[in-house]
Formats: sequence, C-alpha cells, structure tokens
Amino acid sequence: MTAISVRNIKKSYGGTPVLKDLSFDVKRGELFGIIGPDGAGKTTLFRILATLLTADGGAAYVDGFNVLTDYKAIRQRVGYMPGRFSLYHDLSVEENLSFFASVFGVTIEDNYVLIRDIYRHLEPFKKRRAGKLSGGMKQKLALCCALIHKPSVLFLDEPTTGVDPVSRKEFWQMLCRLREQDITLLVSTPYMDEATLCERIALMCDGAFLTIDTPAGIVEKFGEPLYAVTATDMSRLLSDLRRAPEVKSCYAFGDVHHLAIRPGANLSLLESRLKKEGYADMAVRAIKPTVEDCFMALNS
Repeated sequence: MTAISVRNIKKSYGGTPVLKDLSFDVKRGELFGIIGPDGAGKTTLFRILATLLTADGGAAYVDGFNVLTDYKAIRQRVGYMPGRFSLYHDLSVEENLSFFASVFGVTIEDNYVLIRDIYRHLEPFKKRRAGKLSGGMKQKLALCCALIHKPSVLFLDEPTTGVDPVSRKEFWQMLCRLREQDITLLVSTPYMDEATLCERIALMCDGAFLTIDTPAGIVEKFGEPLYAVTATDMSRLLSDLRRAPEVKSCYAFGDVHHLAIRPGANLSLLESRLKKEGYADMAVRAIKPTVEDCFMALNS
C-alpha cells in the first residue's frame, strides 16, 4: 500500500524553479531516502508534504489524504522533524516532550514504548533546558517530540546535519528500529554514505530526481570501469585527466581522483602518457563505485 504519492509537483520562488515536475511513491513502512546537496529542493518538498507550503502545480497525497484539501487530517497523522532545531530552548527536555504530547491530545505514557529506546539517552538530562543540549541530544529530543503522537508517516529533513559521527550512527540505528513499528520514514540527507541505510533512494539535484532505485540497484547501473588515481601534483593531474580522450569522467574524491574510462579505451596507454608528461609516483587501482560516484556520473 502507498503511504506517500507525489505527481508532477512544481514549485518556484521569484520565477526560479525549485521543484521540477517531481513524481514518486513511497510504500507503507518503507525507509525512503532523498539524497542531494544543499539547494537541491529537499526542504521545499518536505514542507509541501507536511502541508506547510503550497505547491504551484501537481498533486501529493499522504496516507491517502490530499495535502491541499485534507491538511488537518495529515497534520494529525504525520511527524515532521525539520533540519534546524525548532523546539523550545528555554523549556527542559521533559517540558518539551510534555508540550508536544498535549498538542496532539496524548500523554508521554500513551506512546512511551515508541520512544523508549531514544528517550533513555535523554532521561539523565530530562531537567536540562533544550538549548543547553549537545547537537546529538537535540536531534534525539526532536525525534521524540515528532513521534510522541504515534504518527503513521515521519518526515525527517536532514536529521543528522551538524552532529558528530557517533551520534549520526546512533540516530540511524534508531530509524531502522522505527521501521518495526510500521512507520513510513521519508528522510533527506546530503551525506551519500547514509544512502546505503535506506531501502530505496532518490538522487536529487536542482529540483529534479536523477534516478530512483535501491542503493545496490543504482550502483549496479554505473556501467563503466572505475579507478582511483594518485600521483604528484594532483591538481594538475585532475585537469589533464579531464582533457584526455580516454576519460569519460574524473573528479576529486578525498585524497584520490576517481576515474571512469570510456568503453574500449586503453588505460595503460593513458598511464604511460601521463608518466612521460612528468607525473611521478603514479598509482592506479580498480575500485567499486559508490552511490556518490553514481550521483557524480548522473549529474555530469
């Protein structure tokens, strides 16, 4: 059964398109990720689905309800965690959670089983003001507040941005456990490594989806052999590789360059030519593509 259905959604600001004719479906109970850089349009899409913003065209449904005409019903059924911490800084952890429970006419005890694994990290600090929490603890509190009314669909807009790696890992472990509660999770993130934790992902750039598939399915479609290349003068090497006729794409990836070769091209000849041009300590090794490699290829 479909939990989220989007058809030809469009949105512009000042004549500049932000969302370009987006269409996709999310199954009930699915963990679906939208992966893309800042400015891709992820937050605008989430605000439309959470009934906080009106699209310029198209239609969207959450739990079978139209986001335009049934917004009151949707707001009772969804949880929304924006990228920026938006709880009350001057209220304690306990007071924030009690307030959001009361807004939906429930108590903390009613749905405590849903947040128990998350709240145990917060309980030692329940009297502390929310504004004094660490970044990771703020995200855990925001997630508890978004869950306290037992939503059927949970929107998480870049939930781990700005938190440390350990907190990121813990947060995603919590999200995976929430799937067991039959909650549909729509998550956006700029971190490509988090894509592999989703059941399906949409790669997004400039208001459009580049592709939608499982993380493994996207990687399988990469197509070309991929290599990691290192040598002296990496900056000049990148420019020379991009000009080489054998090269389909090349981009910096940490302290190496990722190189995709055109079909039928001779990598050994390319390597020999570069060595003759003065590159020392050159090393080339075959590697497996990642979701980030696929994103770069699709966006080139």
